[in-house]
Amino acid sequence: MPSITRRDFSALAVIAGAAAGRMNAAGIRNSAGIDDTLRGGIERRKIPAVTAMVATADSILYQGAFGKRDASSGVPVKIDSIFAIASMTKAITSTAALQLVDQGKVKLDEPASRHLPELKSLQVCEGVDSAGKAILRPARKPVTLRHLLTHTSGFCYDTWSQEMQDWIKAGGTPPAGVAPKVPLMFEPGARWQYGYGLDYSGKLVEAVSGLTLEQYFQQNIFQPLGMVDTTYENKPEKRDRTVSRYDYQADGSFKEQSRDFPPNLFNGGGGLNSTVGDYIKFTQMILRNGRGADGKQILSPGTVKQMSSNQIGNLGAGKLKTMNPARSSEVNIHPGAVDKWGLGFLINTTAYQGGRAAGSLAWAGIWNTFYWIDPKSGISAVIMMQFLPFVHTEAIGMLGDFEKSVYAQVSA
Repeated sequence: MPSITRRDFSALAVIAGAAAGRMNAAGIRNSAGIDDTLRGGIERRKIPAVTAMVATADSILYQGAFGKRDASSGVPVKIDSIFAIASMTKAITSTAALQLVDQGKVKLDEPASRHLPELKSLQVCEGVDSAGKAILRPARKPVTLRHLLTHTSGFCYDTWSQEMQDWIKAGGTPPAGVAPKVPLMFEPGARWQYGYGLDYSGKLVEAVSGLTLEQYFQQNIFQPLGMVDTTYENKPEKRDRTVSRYDYQADGSFKEQSRDFPPNLFNGGGGLNSTVGDYIKFTQMILRNGRGADGKQILSPGTVKQMSSNQIGNLGAGKLKTMNPARSSEVNIHPGAVDKWGLGFLINTTAYQGGRAAGSLAWAGIWNTFYWIDPKSGISAVIMMQFLPFVHTEAIGMLGDFEKSVYAQVSA
């Protein structure tokens, strides 16, 4: 696909559509085609709600919202509906930590225990002995911020780690809360395995800044970028815009969870609520090499370059075997490819067929919220659903259909 330049979209103007949650962008050959993809997708797949947005660095190309806010009220979902974005929080936390690196307050490759003493004497679990007892030894290497940001620290989520499951069965305390007290499952730097590294990155931000994550994010990321609806707090005045969460059932239906949303912990690994419109502002900042819409530099261009380049060497990233099928299906978003990880993003090394170019940045949240940032083509996109399990066939089908529809329209 030919590269899309800013000049190609210089005349783009967003015109409000008559239908709720829809807009048409001049330069999108057929925004109704994207509408049809999303609307038809939720009808065919029975997904309760979806919102989506596509942008260049400086312009909104498309936005759409389809489905219902909850199962009983019949209230339509809108473009400013609020979703739990879970691990899409991680890129925000990575940005916060790297701001501190830009300021010289933290170094990527120093022991993180300099700022978080609890990381000073870590143990590595090497399996379980014949008596069913965990085999633990002191870690030989210190965990660094680079390890934490790249998921190479050895901290692993039990949802996708057989080693963590074995450690729990051997008497380990099931993980709970922010940055749970668990051993490493491998020596720092030895593997890529998704885990609690961003929990600790968030705690590091709090320790160095003297602020809670909510305070730090609001002051240094959300307010400068105009992300007015992104917060850890479940605010009563925003309840009417908050989308229900669901569990996929064996018969193909969706069971709604309680709308009495519990308080979120200030966790660097997850917990933020947001909208597609807010999160696209974050992706646009990355497309602008760290610059906000007002010209203020949120991150240095050099740091954005590091975030966008392979930081894990010969290791592969992005594929996970589930230990909890009700929470997550098998994670293999880019079958047949060996993808990499930067400082906060998954990086696809080869292009998606009919979609994003090689070198694009992406990740997701467990409730099936997704984003990608395609610097080569000059666009980014966010799509939000709200159900478990993660990367269920229907969610990946919707994501894939949306992506192909987007590129079919902007590539003309």
